[in-house]
Amino acid sequence: MKPLFSKILIANRGEIACRVIETAHKLGIATVAVYSDADANAMHVDLSDEAVHIGPAPVAESYLKADRIIQAALDTGAEAIHPGYGFLSENPNFVEAVQAAGLTFIGPSADAIRAMGLKDAAKNLMVEAGVPVVPGYQGENQDTAFLARKADEIGYPVLIKARAGGGGKGMRKVDAPADFAEALQSAIREGESSFGDGHVLIEKYITSPRHIEVQVFGDSAGNVVHLFERDCSLQRRHQKVIEEAPAPGMSQEVRSAVTAAAVAAAKAIGYQGAGTVEFIADGSDGLRADGFWFMEMNTRLQVEHPVTEAITGLDLVDWQLRVAAGQDIPVTQDQITISGHAFEARLYAEDPANGFLPSTGKLHHLQFDPNARNDTGVRSGDEISPWYDPMIAKVIVHGTTREEALEKLSKSMKRTHVAGTVTNAAFLDSLARHEGFESGAFDTGLIDRDIEKLVAVAPVDELAVAFACFAALQIDFGAERVGWSLWGRARRTIRLLHEDEVLERTIVFEDGGKVRVLGGSKEVMLFDVQTVGTTLQARTGQYNEAVSADAVCADLTGQTLVSIRFRGRVVDFICPDPLADSGINSDQGKLVTAPMTGVVIALDVEAGAAVKAGQRLGVMEAMKMETAIIAPIDGVVETVNCHVGETVEGGVALVTFREDGIKEDAA
Repeated sequence: MKPLFSKILIANRGEIACRVIETAHKLGIATVAVYSDADANAMHVDLSDEAVHIGPAPVAESYLKADRIIQAALDTGAEAIHPGYGFLSENPNFVEAVQAAGLTFIGPSADAIRAMGLKDAAKNLMVEAGVPVVPGYQGENQDTAFLARKADEIGYPVLIKARAGGGGKGMRKVDAPADFAEALQSAIREGESSFGDGHVLIEKYITSPRHIEVQVFGDSAGNVVHLFERDCSLQRRHQKVIEEAPAPGMSQEVRSAVTAAAVAAAKAIGYQGAGTVEFIADGSDGLRADGFWFMEMNTRLQVEHPVTEAITGLDLVDWQLRVAAGQDIPVTQDQITISGHAFEARLYAEDPANGFLPSTGKLHHLQFDPNARNDTGVRSGDEISPWYDPMIAKVIVHGTTREEALEKLSKSMKRTHVAGTVTNAAFLDSLARHEGFESGAFDTGLIDRDIEKLVAVAPVDELAVAFACFAALQIDFGAERVGWSLWGRARRTIRLLHEDEVLERTIVFEDGGKVRVLGGSKEVMLFDVQTVGTTLQARTGQYNEAVSADAVCADLTGQTLVSIRFRGRVVDFICPDPLADSGINSDQGKLVTAPMTGVVIALDVEAGAAVKAGQRLGVMEAMKMETAIIAPIDGVVETVNCHVGETVEGGVALVTFREDGIKEDAA
């Protein structure tokens, strides 16, 4: 057996870099991390044996700098480079440069990546290999009238896809001939801006699509095996949200057909390493052996690979390292079996109720369900940077049945507590409990159809507010003289800010350990309040019910963050320092604050300008997403506290203005 590498470099960051480092260390392989300015104190840097700085925060100046990464490998004596996923992982030129430097690329060949890199060429190759493909046109003629005729022949609805696209970019669904030309031009523009390639292909749109993908693995001896399928149909804007393995409703007949097609696709290009062959299936009448078609092949390790590891008990990164070192796949096809069911949920710092806007900032507290596998690249105290993907973790659960695993997923979301940024944990919990998803009768349109219900936020429970008040007091409720007063009952008034609403509550300490909370929509009576670590416990006065909440306080400038996890929901409050000018309920002026941490890329106003409600004041960018800064009311700008090109923290005042003083002729 050929020996493994003694040292490798990971050309990536975050969760996947940590994942690769973990397996490499288990195999006794030393690791080298690379990092940008923004990642100098990142988790993957701390976990690695060595780390090399490669440039500023923007990926184009750091993680996409192939020459710097290769030089870092040579300088540190690394023998191979693992690309992770994203960045340079599917760049054939990078593969060739790595090999030209005398290093090993831990992944497929440049030829294999090129063969599957363009959707039209890949479809033609699959037709030759006997793999079923979606009816459509993937030729060179890009004339608008010609493509419109092809769409008519295929039959509406059709899907226009940029051949170099990914992540839903350059993709447009067209329901009628009258809409084709406009959708075509839109797809071309997005393909050119995102990938530098406006070439498109036309496909038949499947009305009840299921996204089924097969994990394949090949080695240098020509062996190719599959590790069964994953269902990735739960998507938002063509991006995966929750993945599972095996696919629900998958019969052995269909599984045999789809895995055989995937293996044939991999063999057709002499594939080596980990890869995923993606299919679209017609789920309108259940999965059928003649109802799935090749979509594309991802020539790298997938984000969702842990669900395959969970049901097979295998380590795919271990296999990647062995195969890249020249070893054969460790097992044969008949030795790979399915055990139980697994889900992976992608936990993001984003606000589902606000259009899934990225929620960057400091993670003041980070707590996962200890009963789940949590693949992450961040820790408490780390920052979710505006420069990179806002993923906090991948939460993976496994059960003997799909029902058991789904229940575990819901519980894991409820047990997750992130303080400092808004997350999609409650949204993921809603998905896990969605009737259609629970039944297995779902397709890629489920989230879009039920989005309002899935992102709906219930009013804050008065018990949660009460616990937030207790936490804000920062006293030990177990102390002997808590609530003692020389004259009358002791009371404290607490003011909290929650989503721009001021909540004022009065805490009254009564005899017998009773505590009343006044001022909300209803009076709250609690007794036997105790502090146990970060948990507040009590019993309700009305039903004598035991209730508790995880409570975390973090010092901010002039205020305190109070984060409460109560009955599976995380609610954050701001408690202003009474000695500081918090600005809450201030009528001295108005503030327009940054909705997230990001870069100011445009400013439309200056001091003294008159503005109208709804007028754009400027634009911020984070995670490649632009967000307009809008004036909430009519007013006159007093100060502009930022400049174009500046990185600002979420919540800071960008513009201050006053309501009065607008001249009658002001435009």
